[in-house]
Amino acid sequence: MVGIGALVNASTVAVGGIVGYLFQRVIPIKVQKTVLQAIGLGIIFIGFSGTLSKMLVIKSNSISTIGTIMLIVTLAVGTIVGELIDINTWLNSLGKTLSQYFGKEENLRFSEGFIISTLTVCIGAMGVVGALQDGLNHDPSILFTKSIIDFIVILLFAATYGIGCSLAAIPILIFEGSITLLATFINPFLTSDMLTGISLVGNTLIALIGINMLLGAKIKIANLLPSLLIVIIYVHFWGLS
Repeated sequence: MVGIGALVNASTVAVGGIVGYLFQRVIPIKVQKTVLQAIGLGIIFIGFSGTLSKMLVIKSNSISTIGTIMLIVTLAVGTIVGELIDINTWLNSLGKTLSQYFGKEENLRFSEGFIISTLTVCIGAMGVVGALQDGLNHDPSILFTKSIIDFIVILLFAATYGIGCSLAAIPILIFEGSITLLATFINPFLTSDMLTGISLVGNTLIALIGINMLLGAKIKIANLLPSLLIVIIYVHFWGLS
């Protein structure tokens, strides 16, 4: 069944959020804060390792890099676009609207959990590649693997931020489901270099999520999301330079 990968991924996110929310009631606040910082540290390393794995090239006992200029340019241009659109404000508004129907917590806490969870599960090449593979080859194995990872991450998020994290299931279903359904049309335009670029930029954004969590920073990561589209245009014309 085409699309089963997106459905399973969304379901595990929803269930993980609910389970984490139930755990929240028995975990002391100070433990929640410490765990949140620990998760942030782990996400930083996951993001940086993913970025470096695509950026570093080892040949004949020498190390070189690719995509450095591409990363800087796409992040800069993507951020300009994102700030003009102000995606962060739109997501906050959506989170506050959802909190009125689903959440009993303060709007800010609900929205923060929803936004962080949405960005974490949606950003990255794993979802894009997995959705393409499901749509083209009817093979949802990558999304099944991602579902396990997302379940654990969202469970831990929800233990701190609350039930808002489970609603990240909605955007991930739309995001991965759309790519799966449009895979036949998208695939001819996505080269291996483009997927590498998406992974490089996506993992950098994931690292920023960890920095926000660990240091309490207020980087508007949602406003950097257009970089994932800009990278496709950049690589098409200039490659991974």
